[in-house]
Amino acid sequence: MIEAHKPLLDGKIEIDETYVGGKGHKPGRPKDKEIVIGIRQRNGELRLFHSKDVKAKTLAKYLRENVSPDAEVIFTDDYPSYPSAIKRAGMSSRKHKTINHSEGIYVMGDTHTNTIENSFSLFKRGVRGAWHHVSAKHLASYLEEMEFRFNNRKNLYLFRDTILKLISSSNLEYKNLTAKVQEVA
Repeated sequence: MIEAHKPLLDGKIEIDETYVGGKGHKPGRPKDKEIVIGIRQRNGELRLFHSKDVKAKTLAKYLRENVSPDAEVIFTDDYPSYPSAIKRAGMSSRKHKTINHSEGIYVMGDTHTNTIENSFSLFKRGVRGAWHHVSAKHLASYLEEMEFRFNNRKNLYLFRDTILKLISSSNLEYKNLTAKVQEVA
């Protein structure tokens, strides 16, 4: 379901992070949870990434690769890495609007991250209801499938386009699917 060429997101952009897997729900990031970064254009497309961290350098990379420098505004929560990430990505800090979740504020006018959080909710419902279990090894593939399904939700020819993608893709043998993945430094 990987799209070869994805246009840069423009207009009003939301970026946020969530944690997937593991046991329990504790403040902060429990060690057994995986990080998912999400970027969504309001009334537009979605991008999801399995990330090793949420440091400003990592977030800046995702912003540079997926968001147009001409984006109208970037909405985030008050996580401390976002202002630095936006600056590192070469985007104007004047375009950055923050909602203070830590103060219990979730919406202030059009400043919110509800659109990307909705996308996370849809993904997590997919894990619970359809996939039942998602390993860290294959998390990126599930995110790509969710992104494809979301971005093509209004495609009248989705079934046909999906079949054509399946026919033209290379085979994935079971031994490769289940092989151990070597850690990349």
